[in-house]
Amino acid sequence: MFYLYGMAGSFFRRFTKRFFVFCNVAVAVAFLLGCYAAWFNPTHFWFVGFFTLASLYLLLVLVGFVFFWLFAKRKLMFISIIAILLAWKPIGHILKLKPSKDFAIGKQVDGLRVMTWNVEHFDILEHKTHPERKIEMLAIINKFEPDLACFQEMVGGDKDSTAINYLPTMAKQIHFENYFYAYSKLDDFDGKHHFGNIIFSKYPIIRKQIVTSDKRNYNSSFQYIDILKNADTIRVFNLHLQSLKFSPDNLRFIEDAETKTEIDLQQSKNIIAKFKTGFIKRKAQSENVQRAINESPYPVIVCGDFNDVPNSYAYCTIGKGLKNGFVEKGSGIGRTFSGISPTLRIDNIFVDKRFDVEQYTSVAKKLSDHFPVIADVRLVN
Repeated sequence: MFYLYGMAGSFFRRFTKRFFVFCNVAVAVAFLLGCYAAWFNPTHFWFVGFFTLASLYLLLVLVGFVFFWLFAKRKLMFISIIAILLAWKPIGHILKLKPSKDFAIGKQVDGLRVMTWNVEHFDILEHKTHPERKIEMLAIINKFEPDLACFQEMVGGDKDSTAINYLPTMAKQIHFENYFYAYSKLDDFDGKHHFGNIIFSKYPIIRKQIVTSDKRNYNSSFQYIDILKNADTIRVFNLHLQSLKFSPDNLRFIEDAETKTEIDLQQSKNIIAKFKTGFIKRKAQSENVQRAINESPYPVIVCGDFNDVPNSYAYCTIGKGLKNGFVEKGSGIGRTFSGISPTLRIDNIFVDKRFDVEQYTSVAKKLSDHFPVIADVRLVN
């Protein structure tokens, strides 16, 4: 009898050990796939994008396994340790373990302050019920006094002075003389307003350009301007990559995802399909942006709502050969999106290697569904 109990106990221990080893290896592989998603063509390997979205959580699980094996079987710690070391550089794009510094509001004379912000229509839909929100948004812009402000999902009017967001008036409110509003006439908002992206500049704009591969898709277009700062010409890109177009029901399901009914199952399939579409469309859109960056004869600044996280295919494609503001001077996880998950940093400022990033911050105040991101940069050669 004791022999049988011993046999059963030995089998259970072996099974448990193998089970945890398998789980540890599976998490390590998923983590590495997520960190190196840029190696995989989203057209065929779109599912890798899910590992990228979950990479911070997978990293935490790997750290948990390190402590687990420390007390269970020490040599197995190296499964997690090796995975973490192999992804050391990508980890730096999702997490910065250094103390945050206060952002100095005062600007350097030779520097350039850049802001990017998905302004979510500039609160035009709730202007009558919450007019204070737009006032607060304008106040944040004026507090930081950016030299360049790149806004996505901008709703503005450039012809009718009775428009709520009449651009000449808004430009004066935030102390800009120059701007370039890029929109498609197909994206008419309400007769007085359009829907698009805008760049405000305190420096002369010597060229304006819209690049589009599909006029019917707002996310397939991006804009750039050339500005003249002293004797230097700088090209500034503003973009908004493919969004997931989640409905309110989708968002409620994600926040309370318990598959109980056939309706819930259909909702889950619908969300996965939207993720797949987003991963694939952002591939083509990011490649178009990268081509335009490579063709620039001037140092570039790239701002925008990427709708994708660090180490994703889109992030790495656009950021190839550039510096990222968060990576250079950020701290923590740098969240820029207020919903779904606290780990989403989907808004970015990339700059040419000829720039130094002096400081970086995001303002965690929920006036839009995104937080404004600000960086001070300086052209050094």
